[in-house]
Amino acid sequence: MTVWAALEAGAANPLMWILAIPLGSAGFLAVLPHWRLAAWLNVAAAGTTFLASLVLFRHRPEPTHLLFIDDFNIYLVALTAFVGFTTSIFSAAYIGRETQADRLSDVHLRFYHAMYQAFLFTMLLALVANNTGVMWVAVEAATLTTVLMVSLYRTREAIEAAWKYFILCSVGIGLALFGTTLVYLAAQPVMGDGADAMAWTLLIGKAHAFHPDLLNLAFVFLLVGYGTKVGLAPLHAWLPDAHAEGPTPISAVLSGLLLNVALYALLRFKMLLAANGKTLEPGPLMIMMGLSSLFLSAFMLYRRGDIKRLFAYSSIEHMGVITFAFGLGGPVANFAGLMHMTMHSLTKSGIFFAVGIITQNAGTKRLADIRGLTASHPVLGWGFVIAVLAIAGLPPMGVFMSEFLVVTSAFARQPLLALPLAVGLLLAFGALAIRLQGMAFGAPPPARRVHSQARVGLMSTVLAYVPLWLHVALVVVAGLWLPGPLVAWFEAVAKLLG
Repeated sequence: MTVWAALEAGAANPLMWILAIPLGSAGFLAVLPHWRLAAWLNVAAAGTTFLASLVLFRHRPEPTHLLFIDDFNIYLVALTAFVGFTTSIFSAAYIGRETQADRLSDVHLRFYHAMYQAFLFTMLLALVANNTGVMWVAVEAATLTTVLMVSLYRTREAIEAAWKYFILCSVGIGLALFGTTLVYLAAQPVMGDGADAMAWTLLIGKAHAFHPDLLNLAFVFLLVGYGTKVGLAPLHAWLPDAHAEGPTPISAVLSGLLLNVALYALLRFKMLLAANGKTLEPGPLMIMMGLSSLFLSAFMLYRRGDIKRLFAYSSIEHMGVITFAFGLGGPVANFAGLMHMTMHSLTKSGIFFAVGIITQNAGTKRLADIRGLTASHPVLGWGFVIAVLAIAGLPPMGVFMSEFLVVTSAFARQPLLALPLAVGLLLAFGALAIRLQGMAFGAPPPARRVHSQARVGLMSTVLAYVPLWLHVALVVVAGLWLPGPLVAWFEAVAKLLG
């Protein structure tokens, strides 16, 4: 094949555009001097990536040894690109406010926008990688880019949070590398040396012939390794600090996207075990870690005094529920897990959009100083109320529907497991309801009564509110109606997951 023919083939492949746009944008934004132009170019790049992801539904390229699209990752790619796009819009407004408050310098802003696109690139690469090694590299690169953004404010707390994030996740990802190596060793006698023994599209067809003991050992390391990135207890210690100290748009994509990507990697390996038939059941391990995450976060929600840490623990709770669902397995539980991944991404990123505006308006992250949002900022306050009620699992929101499916599936198959699951969900709901009552209702603090958004500008306010209400609307609609193609995708992937 000539060079020109190779270029034409790449141009016709939407996967190449999905990866090339954020990667190229990261390099360009790194040298762009003005933050306002960089913010809008960041939005344009993220929006173009989202449009490119939609092309996959019309034209699914043939898999190669490095990249592929199948029923499992196609919607996750679109979801990641969509939340990346809406977060970039919110980010433009958020960064404008931070600049007016002189909390970020031009150098920091240039670095921020470049790393944002690099982060999107690494997550998308992890999702579309057809090579277990490339996927591992992409997840590790996602860690490095987010470590740099968590420390953006250069405060003592931010640097400490970034350092903890780097150390714990690097240890975890190191264990995941060992697990990935064990999978390669299990596949090598059957697949031969080289890339064939690392390609998902080839591995899944011959997984039944792999050595089951090696696969069992590999999955333990993979569960601990990628489970650290998912934020499962007791491997979660990095997550509350990283969410609390980094810029709020990064909290939104960390919670809404990166946790999904790490769980996706783990589920890919779970599919290999399911296809083997001679391995141990991975379900009990996942159920145990899911329930431990749920209960730990449910109790910790009652003791949080920082609004960002509060919703960081809420993320741990919901990743625990999702992990429990996939550990339980079966068509209904897997369907519920996939739906919950989607609903959590949309809802939690929307909550962090609201939290970003709230903390900027209040000048603090302390829950005790945030009161009466529905009175002082009705549009923001009621959007925040609906989003929190959604993540708490109140009907008719999409999160309620997915949690209902998880609980009913557990009652049908494992009643003894359904009881602690239901108790954990009720504990978490109570904590969020108590916190929401104080933040949303009552008299605002005196300082909030005199606060004015005039200096922020109407455009900045609209940019901040639109992504929030868009996510809220999608979650409400999803609780009442799901598009047929999305339901068909959930059902098809639920069967693949076993």
